[in-house]
Amino acid sequence: MRVLVATAVLVERDAVAAAFAPSAALEYAIPGATLSRVASAEGGPLVLDLLAAGVGPAAAAAATAAALTAAALNEQTDDRTSGPYDLVVSAGIGGGFQPEAPVGSLVLADEITAADLGAETADGFVPVTELGFGAVTHRPPESLVRAVAAVTGARTGAVLTVNTVTGSAERAAELRRRHPRALAEAMEGFGVAEAATAHGVPVLELRAVSNPVGPRDRAAWRIGDALAALTGAFGKLAPALESWNPHDR
Repeated sequence: MRVLVATAVLVERDAVAAAFAPSAALEYAIPGATLSRVASAEGGPLVLDLLAAGVGPAAAAAATAAALTAAALNEQTDDRTSGPYDLVVSAGIGGGFQPEAPVGSLVLADEITAADLGAETADGFVPVTELGFGAVTHRPPESLVRAVAAVTGARTGAVLTVNTVTGSAERAAELRRRHPRALAEAMEGFGVAEAATAHGVPVLELRAVSNPVGPRDRAAWRIGDALAALTGAFGKLAPALESWNPHDR
């Protein structure tokens, strides 16, 4: 099984890679990006290509689409990289809505939603779907969400993609009012999901909570703890991914 894991920045990518043997890492270039490959232990069937795709949904979508296109066109040069991916995972750290997603916990999206894609009106925010365009939500495969949640202990719920990170209690409350199932917010998941959907590839989003959603208090952030939780989660993923049938959506 071949999986593309898209993070925003290198430190998140490296946290995922840390779940695997350092000697297993292999870097190679595709147009516009560099992928780092790791594999499950003892020559198992799971191969993951790790991509630091950039911050925000636009950068994430562009880099993810480039990697998916390169795979589909067999542009990679190694014999274990030919052919399309079976799964795309948007991974990294993010903010957690309190108290449901405390700092240090894991959140697994059962829906990936663009929280601010739409228009402001006199009656409030209107999502782009109500304007007659596009989509604002992607839903990962239910069977895979259940399997990954079981092995990682992640909480499941909506993960919101925002272009501007929440910095006030009022904004946090408004997001929860519009999205009562939201557990976390980040900046890349919807972009990754758009690219994956365009290629017909299923998608997951897994976030480790580094800070509460709300007023920005850097002293309360626990980035190191969140990165360690991300590493721990990927260290447990192999059985769930290797046993999952990509055709079981």
